[in-house]
Amino acid sequence: MKLIINKFTVGVLLLAVALLVSCEKLLEVDLPENQIPSEVVFDNVQTANAALSGLYARLWDKSPLAGDQGGKLLGLYTDDLTFYAVNSTNGLPELSNNTLLDTNMAVDDFWNATYQQIYLSNAILEGLEHSRSISLEDVTRMRGEVLVIRSVLYFYLQQLFGDIPLVLSTSYTQNQSLSKTASESVLEKIEHDLLIATELLEDDYRHIDRIFINRKTAQMLMAKIQMQQKRWPEAELTLKKIVNSPLYQFQNDLSKVFTKSGTHIIWQLKPKNNGDAVKEASIYYFVNAAPASMSLSDDLVNSFASNDLRRNYYLATVKVGNNTWYRAEKYKNRTSNTTENSIVFRLEEVYLLLAESLTKQNKVSEALQYINPIRKRAGQMMYDSGISPSDLLTKILQENRREFFTEMGHRFIDLKRFGRLDDLHLTKPNWKPYHAYWPIPQKELLLNSNLNPQNTGY
Repeated sequence: MKLIINKFTVGVLLLAVALLVSCEKLLEVDLPENQIPSEVVFDNVQTANAALSGLYARLWDKSPLAGDQGGKLLGLYTDDLTFYAVNSTNGLPELSNNTLLDTNMAVDDFWNATYQQIYLSNAILEGLEHSRSISLEDVTRMRGEVLVIRSVLYFYLQQLFGDIPLVLSTSYTQNQSLSKTASESVLEKIEHDLLIATELLEDDYRHIDRIFINRKTAQMLMAKIQMQQKRWPEAELTLKKIVNSPLYQFQNDLSKVFTKSGTHIIWQLKPKNNGDAVKEASIYYFVNAAPASMSLSDDLVNSFASNDLRRNYYLATVKVGNNTWYRAEKYKNRTSNTTENSIVFRLEEVYLLLAESLTKQNKVSEALQYINPIRKRAGQMMYDSGISPSDLLTKILQENRREFFTEMGHRFIDLKRFGRLDDLHLTKPNWKPYHAYWPIPQKELLLNSNLNPQNTGY
């Protein structure tokens, strides 16, 4: 695969990652040009931590968790965003119109960026395994965090492409001819790694802003895997480990949901530079003019009741003449940002997943304890125990949409989990059942024939 072919040593990649987050001269050694052995990077905890911090920075910069990757691309692919730049050559028109080909630039970029971060994750894991100078405590912590990062990346690839190659080393010899692993086996591998990570990590955060992964982050992803596999009782137990933790409190003030200091936040990503805005603050922004790129779809906007308080806090209205559009306004600091990070997991998702898993077990009264706080915060009528399980599941899906639009591809993943992706044909004329998966990039199939067959429909 193109993305796995490494032109430099593992050490060069790790040092490049480290330099993303540090201007200090980390290494003072004489080495041949383009040859920085990974042993040097993992010779001490400072350089190893710098490499790990660089991986976090790349997640924010270009990965499924980056605001212009998962959130925007999957918002366009589903029904949360309307795209206007129909003559663009960046692959987005076809993504929005559900007319993808295996040569689509946006899909190719997503695949490659994700596997690049997986490759770097593998490089760090290998470096930690062979290090003899970093303490066991530090190796344990870093290994746990990287296993969760790699698991998140594989989760998105599995959701979007189905059967995918599992790249678990930095060996070009092994990676150049890998075959695809069955989708369910990918989930099993993710679960295996998360079980290890939960043993390695602590509950306590190592930074006040919760920008580094802890045990509860691993458990959050574990619950999402269990939900995908319809293991409702197990998901319930996992999610309750989070809601019962004293680390987290529900945020009752809508104006503070996207403030980085909230104790409802499980994990968030810090912008690359101090003062930078999060990407979500700018990519959806337009004012005093018709949207040149995208706006929130009418279907999404109309899903909110007129008195839903989230219309004031999560949406912004743009009027030009007789025309009205809406933009996502969850993140508001576009300059000199000191209060916002990009939130990956927050307690509201735990609540709605818990409500869903309980409803699937016909525990409706208990499920209401988790959806109703979100309804109440938005100024909406709370549901009572007379609601049927099927109706409540529909309400939970709707609440997910109103709460998490433009966040990390939630809409696509939620619809898939509910078995409701084909509902998109109501608002997306070109939607077909095979659009549950994206095509494997043509370039990858040409480089490695073992990745055949192509996904159905492409």
